[in-house]
Amino acid sequence: MRFTSEQRLDDSVLEREFTLGEVPGTLWTPDSTAPAPLLLIGHNGGLHRREPRLVARARQSAAHGYAVAAIDHPGHGDRPRSTVDERARAELRRAKAAGEPADEIFESFVGPLVEKAVPEWRTTLDALLSLPEIGGPVGYSGMAAIGIRLAVAEPRIAAACFFAGGYVPRAQREEARQVAVPLLFLLQWDDEGNPRQRALDLFDAFGSKEKTLHANTGGHAGTPWFEVDDGTRFFGRHLR
Repeated sequence: MRFTSEQRLDDSVLEREFTLGEVPGTLWTPDSTAPAPLLLIGHNGGLHRREPRLVARARQSAAHGYAVAAIDHPGHGDRPRSTVDERARAELRRAKAAGEPADEIFESFVGPLVEKAVPEWRTTLDALLSLPEIGGPVGYSGMAAIGIRLAVAEPRIAAACFFAGGYVPRAQREEARQVAVPLLFLLQWDDEGNPRQRALDLFDAFGSKEKTLHANTGGHAGTPWFEVDDGTRFFGRHLR
């Protein structure tokens, strides 16, 4: 892991950009002498790790005493898009404009993304936990498809918060039964791109003994900000 820049923000949070191989990331750490528990934030869709709401979530969590890390997934943010990525995005735009089903396009795009991104997250986790200012335990908050595989494959994940507003491949819907960590699941009731019943079926499939569903009215991008505060309390119960 190589840090490429750093700045102390006005909320006393230290923000550092890093690279790990070809993976760019950002790390926010609190002003504390004790090793901090770690939150991994995974963005949805084609977002950048520097997307304003993601950065705001990260800064608030860091101000509450967590180390927070985000990386750009393959084909997202600062990382180059392959010809296959561009073709899939074009197909999604065409299907959306024509009002056609897009599940198989999502399968061809999101499934390979999960296979590539999860090993990168695990390598990043190795590097982060080697830093003296980070002591674990570890939580994950973000994209459900990647989070499901990460929670199943990575025993260091102690709790997770998944956003229902994104396509979850069939393989991850099956893997959901293996998720055993405490779980907070956020659902936008009127999400125009995510069938409500599919999200409810996914919540039902999770194998966690402790799982909580928060459903709010509104569309895909309308998750209320107070859910960040609820997420802080959720991770406080399980990571401290």
